[in-house]
Parts: sequence; C-alpha cells; structure tokens
Amino acid sequence: MAATTTAAETVTTEWAEEFVDRWIAAWNSHQPERVLELMTDDIVYDDSGWPQTMRGHAQVREFLDFIWRAFPAFTVERLGDPLVASDGPRGAFWWRCHMTNSGPIDPPGIPATGRRIEYEGADFHEYRDGKVARLRIVFDMAELSRQLGLLPGPGSLGARAMVMWQRITARAPRR
Repeated sequence: MAATTTAAETVTTEWAEEFVDRWIAAWNSHQPERVLELMTDDIVYDDSGWPQTMRGHAQVREFLDFIWRAFPAFTVERLGDPLVASDGPRGAFWWRCHMTNSGPIDPPGIPATGRRIEYEGADFHEYRDGKVARLRIVFDMAELSRQLGLLPGPGSLGARAMVMWQRITARAPRR
C-alpha cells in the first residue's frame, strides 16, 4: 500500500502517479467502495456534470450510481503525467473519458440516447492523509451535451434557431 500524505506534506510526482493510477482503476471498476476508499469521509466534490457540490460519501455514492446507471460502459484513461503543487498536498491531471449512454439520465429524466461519447477533462485534487479531501472535475459540459444530441452543433440550423429564440425572448417585456 502506498505511503500516506498529511496536510503538512508535499505530494511527490511518484506518489501522485501511483495514486492517480489507483484512482483511475477505482473509477473504471464501477465499484463505489473502491472510489470512496480513496476519498476522505468529509470529501468536498465539485463536478461539471452535477448541479451541486457534493459533501461526504453518501452524496458521492448517489452521483456514482447516477453515472454508472446512465453510462454503464464508462471508462476513463489518464493523459500524461500528473502535475503536483510545490507548496502543498495538491495535484492535477488530464484524462479522456469514453462512455455510451445506454441508461436513463435521471435526473432530469432523459431516456438513453445510445450514443457513444468521448471527451477530455481534468481532475484537481487536494490530499489529506493519503486521500482526496477536495475534488474538482472540470470538462466541457456543452460538448458532452452536443455529443448526446441534447444541444445542436455550432453553426447548425438548431443553433441558429436557438439564437433566434433567445433574441425574441430578450425583447419580450419582463413581468
């Protein structure tokens, strides 16, 4: 088992590489306990694909259930080496996600589209005691929505119709 970090320690590149490999393997396992064991009990987690900040294992488990229900073929791969902060226990890394929407996206109640999706994003970790205590996952939600067929592509007829509708509603009197 890898050595743990404390708030006073600085994360090394070697430690971060090993941790990120375990992190990716846990996400790809689709086993909530494997992901949660790498997070502190009081995890604070922001994700571009979730409408609110998650706090604690119970809220993260709800999110994991949502992701793996809507995207049971979800996999993620690391792109390059993690970057580590020189002034504290923090790290970041880029990744690529592959998934197929073969389950409902609920909430908000969107039926499965069957579409295969690929996109890139980044994780930003703050570590305490060898686990993630603060997590930010950032990616282009608009691009993911376009790949799902929920938003029109740039320059498409659908995009032009949305702009026209926005202009009409912007001119409408407010009540």
